[in-house]
Amino acid sequence: QVQLVESGGGMVQTGGSLRLSCTASGRTFSRSAMSWFRQAPGKEREFVSSISWSGITTYYAGSVEGRFTISRDNAKNTLYLQMNTLKPEDTAVYYCAAGTRVGEMRSGRVDYWGKGTLVTVSS
Repeated sequence: QVQLVESGGGMVQTGGSLRLSCTASGRTFSRSAMSWFRQAPGKEREFVSSISWSGITTYYAGSVEGRFTISRDNAKNTLYLQMNTLKPEDTAVYYCAAGTRVGEMRSGRVDYWGKGTLVTVSS
């Protein structure tokens, strides 16, 4: 009962920044835990970050902690991922996802997926 659409991807130089957005349709966004995953060419999809419905609890993969910041604006039905100090290894298709429990999303337990947005970091 929710549709997710990512935006904000593109090509940037090493050390640059991007801000990804995920806009949800429907009325369930404000009560859903949200997360970001990414998938590089030839690799499995991996967890990046997640946030509780209230925004109080957040989780980050060790590879992005300190560089990426997850946030949400429930009034706008929008999830964000601020990506700073980007590295070539951050190159991937980034997906947003919605679920019930923020703690379970790290293992991929989600209910809805977006179609993804491509981030390319050149060296």
